[in-house]
Amino acid sequence: MTDQLKRAISAAKTAQANDGQAEATRIASSSAGDQTFDMSESSYKTSHTAIRKARRFAMQGLYEWLVTDRRFDVDGKLGWKANAPHDIAARTRATNAMHTVHIGYYHEMMRDIPEQIEALDALISQHLDREVDKLDTVEHAILLIGAYELQNRVEIPYKVVLDEAMKLNNHFGATDAHKLINAVLDKMAGELRALEVQADTNANLRTSQKAAAKQPEVSSADNIETAAETESPIVDEPTASNKPRISANKANVKRSSASKASANISDFKASKKNANDTKD
Repeated sequence: MTDQLKRAISAAKTAQANDGQAEATRIASSSAGDQTFDMSESSYKTSHTAIRKARRFAMQGLYEWLVTDRRFDVDGKLGWKANAPHDIAARTRATNAMHTVHIGYYHEMMRDIPEQIEALDALISQHLDREVDKLDTVEHAILLIGAYELQNRVEIPYKVVLDEAMKLNNHFGATDAHKLINAVLDKMAGELRALEVQADTNANLRTSQKAAAKQPEVSSADNIETAAETESPIVDEPTASNKPRISANKANVKRSSASKASANISDFKASKKNANDTKD
């Protein structure tokens, strides 16, 4: 066996041992619940699409936690708790291709949302017409993510938070659930992001005013001219025979044909009288 082959075999064994040790350390720390994750992990995607995928995995993980450990906690069945959020996250990473997911943000949500569940539920319940535990579990998980982002991730615009919540519901939720989710998060945004919402409202108002100002304005002079043209009387126009056209409402003007007929009758009577006088 050549020295080069021996070195290759030795390097492979060392790498395998290191991987095994790292996996054992990961599992041990996962079981102990002391995992820490860096939001800027360079080996994973951090694009907008990667963050969206992180929300999807977080929604599924929160759903699983809500129907297991969280439910047992609320019901007082603490002995049944065996599905902690960090265990769910570890299984998700082990069984899914996460290279296109913002893994840091995924772990942040899986860690922080369960820790803040009481405060987030209190925020949600202020804008509900029912108890939080009466919500569908998918809707509850989506509202938790939306409430968490509105409160803790102020660098994400509130409109993006609402839009992403709608996309999560389209992917996982019921058909009409978007009405409830949008209403709750919209009211919550007005409370948690008051300055941002007001600035957006003012911007929309300015845009509407500019659009209205660009519309052509009709001056009062134009209105008067238009009205005059509309209400102008009939104007006499020369006909093909160069004779003026007389309108029916001009009664003071004598018609030329009537004057000519009267003159002919007078001449006829005068000539007849002269003829009779001559005979006599």
